[in-house]
Amino acid sequence: MPVFQSHAGQIYIVSAPSGVGKTSIIRAALPALPDLRFSVSCTTRHPRPGETAARDYEFLSREAFLKGVESGRFLEWAEVHGEYYGTDGRQIEEWISAGDDVLLDIDVQGARQVRCSYPCAQTIFIIPPSLDALEERLMSRGTESVEQIEVRLRAARTEMQDAPWYDYVIVNAILEDAVADLCAIVRAGRCRRSVQARRLKAFLVPGAPA
Repeated sequence: MPVFQSHAGQIYIVSAPSGVGKTSIIRAALPALPDLRFSVSCTTRHPRPGETAARDYEFLSREAFLKGVESGRFLEWAEVHGEYYGTDGRQIEEWISAGDDVLLDIDVQGARQVRCSYPCAQTIFIIPPSLDALEERLMSRGTESVEQIEVRLRAARTEMQDAPWYDYVIVNAILEDAVADLCAIVRAGRCRRSVQARRLKAFLVPGAPA
């Protein structure tokens, strides 16, 4: 492997079972990382209370989403709890080609698909302090029935089996600590040798551009 590599943007993938607090963590972390691009996922589900189009998701009809699948729009897509979710691959490629770092908020299925296309993507999994704590959070949202919550809890147990596949695991016991952990992972990633290769080369190779 060469010591010096050309710099392209990095991809950071954040996944978590529903209700763990992933969205709250990401929203709080982004202002502390102003030069990090956030990829807004597309979905066919209806907006939840407090969600805003183009900030939280791009809300599409099922017909529009499936047309996007046919046209190759999505870097990854999956059906989760009866709704479709996907990531706009063309936008991601444009950003990383320009050297911008990108954060993706996607599930385990999507993370595996993205890792196939971008093997160097950094993967981060967020877990609750316990399953009891997760159940309490889902109940407190007040957006789903008891039966729907049970489905999500079963899915969470399954999804957490994939946590060892991820590069990093964050426990969301205290929101501020989880936000700090996410910011630390991104900042550490930017200090990797491959990312700082151009600056390093300027010191070690006479006449090399900084």
